[in-house]
Amino acid sequence: MSPSSQLVKMVKFNNGQQYPILGLGTWQTTPDIQGTDQTEMYEAIKSAINIGYRHFDCAAYYNNEKFVGMAINEKIKEGVIKREEIFITDKLWNNKHNPEEVVDTLKDSLKLLCLDYIDLYLIHWPMSTTETPVARDSQNRFIESIYSYLDTWKAMERCVQLGLTKSIGISNFNMKQVKDILGIATIIPVVNQVENHPYLTQNKLKEFCETNGILLTAYGPLGSPYRPYKRTKSTKGILLDDPMVKKLAAKYKKTNAQILIRFQIQRGVLVIPKSSHPVRQKENFNVWDFEISTEDMDSLESLNQNLRYVKIEPAQHMKDYPFNEEL
Repeated sequence: MSPSSQLVKMVKFNNGQQYPILGLGTWQTTPDIQGTDQTEMYEAIKSAINIGYRHFDCAAYYNNEKFVGMAINEKIKEGVIKREEIFITDKLWNNKHNPEEVVDTLKDSLKLLCLDYIDLYLIHWPMSTTETPVARDSQNRFIESIYSYLDTWKAMERCVQLGLTKSIGISNFNMKQVKDILGIATIIPVVNQVENHPYLTQNKLKEFCETNGILLTAYGPLGSPYRPYKRTKSTKGILLDDPMVKKLAAKYKKTNAQILIRFQIQRGVLVIPKSSHPVRQKENFNVWDFEISTEDMDSLESLNQNLRYVKIEPAQHMKDYPFNEEL
């Protein structure tokens, strides 16, 4: 195991499994659809492993499982890592909520990853769509299917029972939907992966989940700087450029991104910043040698404005769209 990887703080899930609190996100590092840039994800994962990353966040929808698996298995063959030192999160996409398809869908992902099991499997969104992943109606909206995330959850539990995944969880679920899952679950979700950053702290959801033994994982922890969104007078622009973030970066002699990543770590939130660039990967990983003061943590918390970058507008009409509820 890389000496640097030993610095990573582990968190304990409600089922006793340990997981690295810091990981690497892989959304939008997908190879070109024509296959002309298939090495980007492959090289990104290899460089991250060399730096010390051991937690990788994937999803079927990202269309990069094959390249994640190739990189991990090459590093295992090289003797750089062992399988048990790597922690893989994968996700079930919206068009596979049919309980009869969940197990086979995970098996398909395992084949692409060239792994016997994954460490964490999530329902990517609570909404269920038709079989075509992004099919649209005449109004350019996703087409809803009949399946309930409650039925899907029972099939997720089957994945654990079959040894295909060690843990299961949810993603983008609001408080009501988490309550619904808790009402029928025989295996409690270990995490709820949600958009989370100082502009969207989601403290009430965090408190509710943690009270019920569910940890949050923060995606978009840097404020999704490359994701387009509508700015209004109520927004403060790009989080990485926020004056408070810049001020604290200067104070602690760290990058703006390092401040935002450390913010989540000190809140006990798993965090998965995305980068395919080795220099930025290394910078984002180098967050273990400082601590943000309580006063400065409060200053970051005060930036909250409930600004959500990820809205999935074609799904807003669906009955299980999570953001029509306040929490």
